[in-house]
Amino acid sequence: MNFEKVLIDNKVKLTRNQTEILQINIGRKCNLACNHCHVEAGPTRTENMEEKTAIRIVDLLKTTPSIHTVDLTGGAPELNPHFQMIVKEARKLNKQVIDRCNLTILFEPGQENLATFMKDHQVQIVASLPCYSRENVEKQRGRGVFDKSIEALKILNDLGYGKEGTGLKLDLVYNPGGAFLPPAQAKLEADYKKELKELFDIDFNQLFTITNMPIKRFLYDLERSQKLETYMELLLNNFNPHAAEGIMCRNLVSIGYDGQIYDCDFNQMLEMPLNFEKTTLWDIQDFNHFNQNKIAFAKHCFSCTAGAGSSCGGALS
Repeated sequence: MNFEKVLIDNKVKLTRNQTEILQINIGRKCNLACNHCHVEAGPTRTENMEEKTAIRIVDLLKTTPSIHTVDLTGGAPELNPHFQMIVKEARKLNKQVIDRCNLTILFEPGQENLATFMKDHQVQIVASLPCYSRENVEKQRGRGVFDKSIEALKILNDLGYGKEGTGLKLDLVYNPGGAFLPPAQAKLEADYKKELKELFDIDFNQLFTITNMPIKRFLYDLERSQKLETYMELLLNNFNPHAAEGIMCRNLVSIGYDGQIYDCDFNQMLEMPLNFEKTTLWDIQDFNHFNQNKIAFAKHCFSCTAGAGSSCGGALS
């Protein structure tokens, strides 16, 4: 199964364009250990971005005006001591900032003012909620997570997040609970909005459907259940050339906690450096250093191009 051959067979040519989105994986430490997590994040992970690396990112943002969005992820990115500094500096540069939030982090010690901080800095929240039912959420994420997630969403709603006219965006993320593709994003979004409003009086802006990536924890689960071959065939058989043309690695650069640079967060977890050449923040002068570069592809890339496609912003077509 060769991704680049499938691209050629479908007459799809993909190169890197101007960098518009900077995604920063600040660290692997998280208060949860979800079974679909491609980062293998959890409470025992110690990898965390140092101050000098965070400062270098801010300096390079100043030299790359084409970047309009800074996307902070982890682990739980809020657990990094330099999270708030990066948010403040990026907002000073008039960048949109996204926080990929697991919701339960709002109840961790030291995070009591987190929601207010994000409101004050107009941070867009992209929150994990793999289903609107307790059973499905806790099957993926652990006992007690559903109730905390609902309570966190209520707190964010009370601050204006997800409410019309506030400018405070609250988007949710759905991941399939097994070895299958996500359903149609628009239909599932309508279901989420109906159920969350009726059951909990919760509002949000958009739902993003993201296909599970056959790497790390999800890969191990596929291997244990002897479903890997079937899942990979599912991805290949649903290859969508239109989705392929919109994959996020064409205008996104991913930064690791240690300052190494990748095409995407998934490649980062597989230690596949951008252009297959180890490059760090200290080797470049701006984030457009890689324009027109070859993208590092492998078989896991079929996840981004199957069905309606998948990116950090949801379906692609």
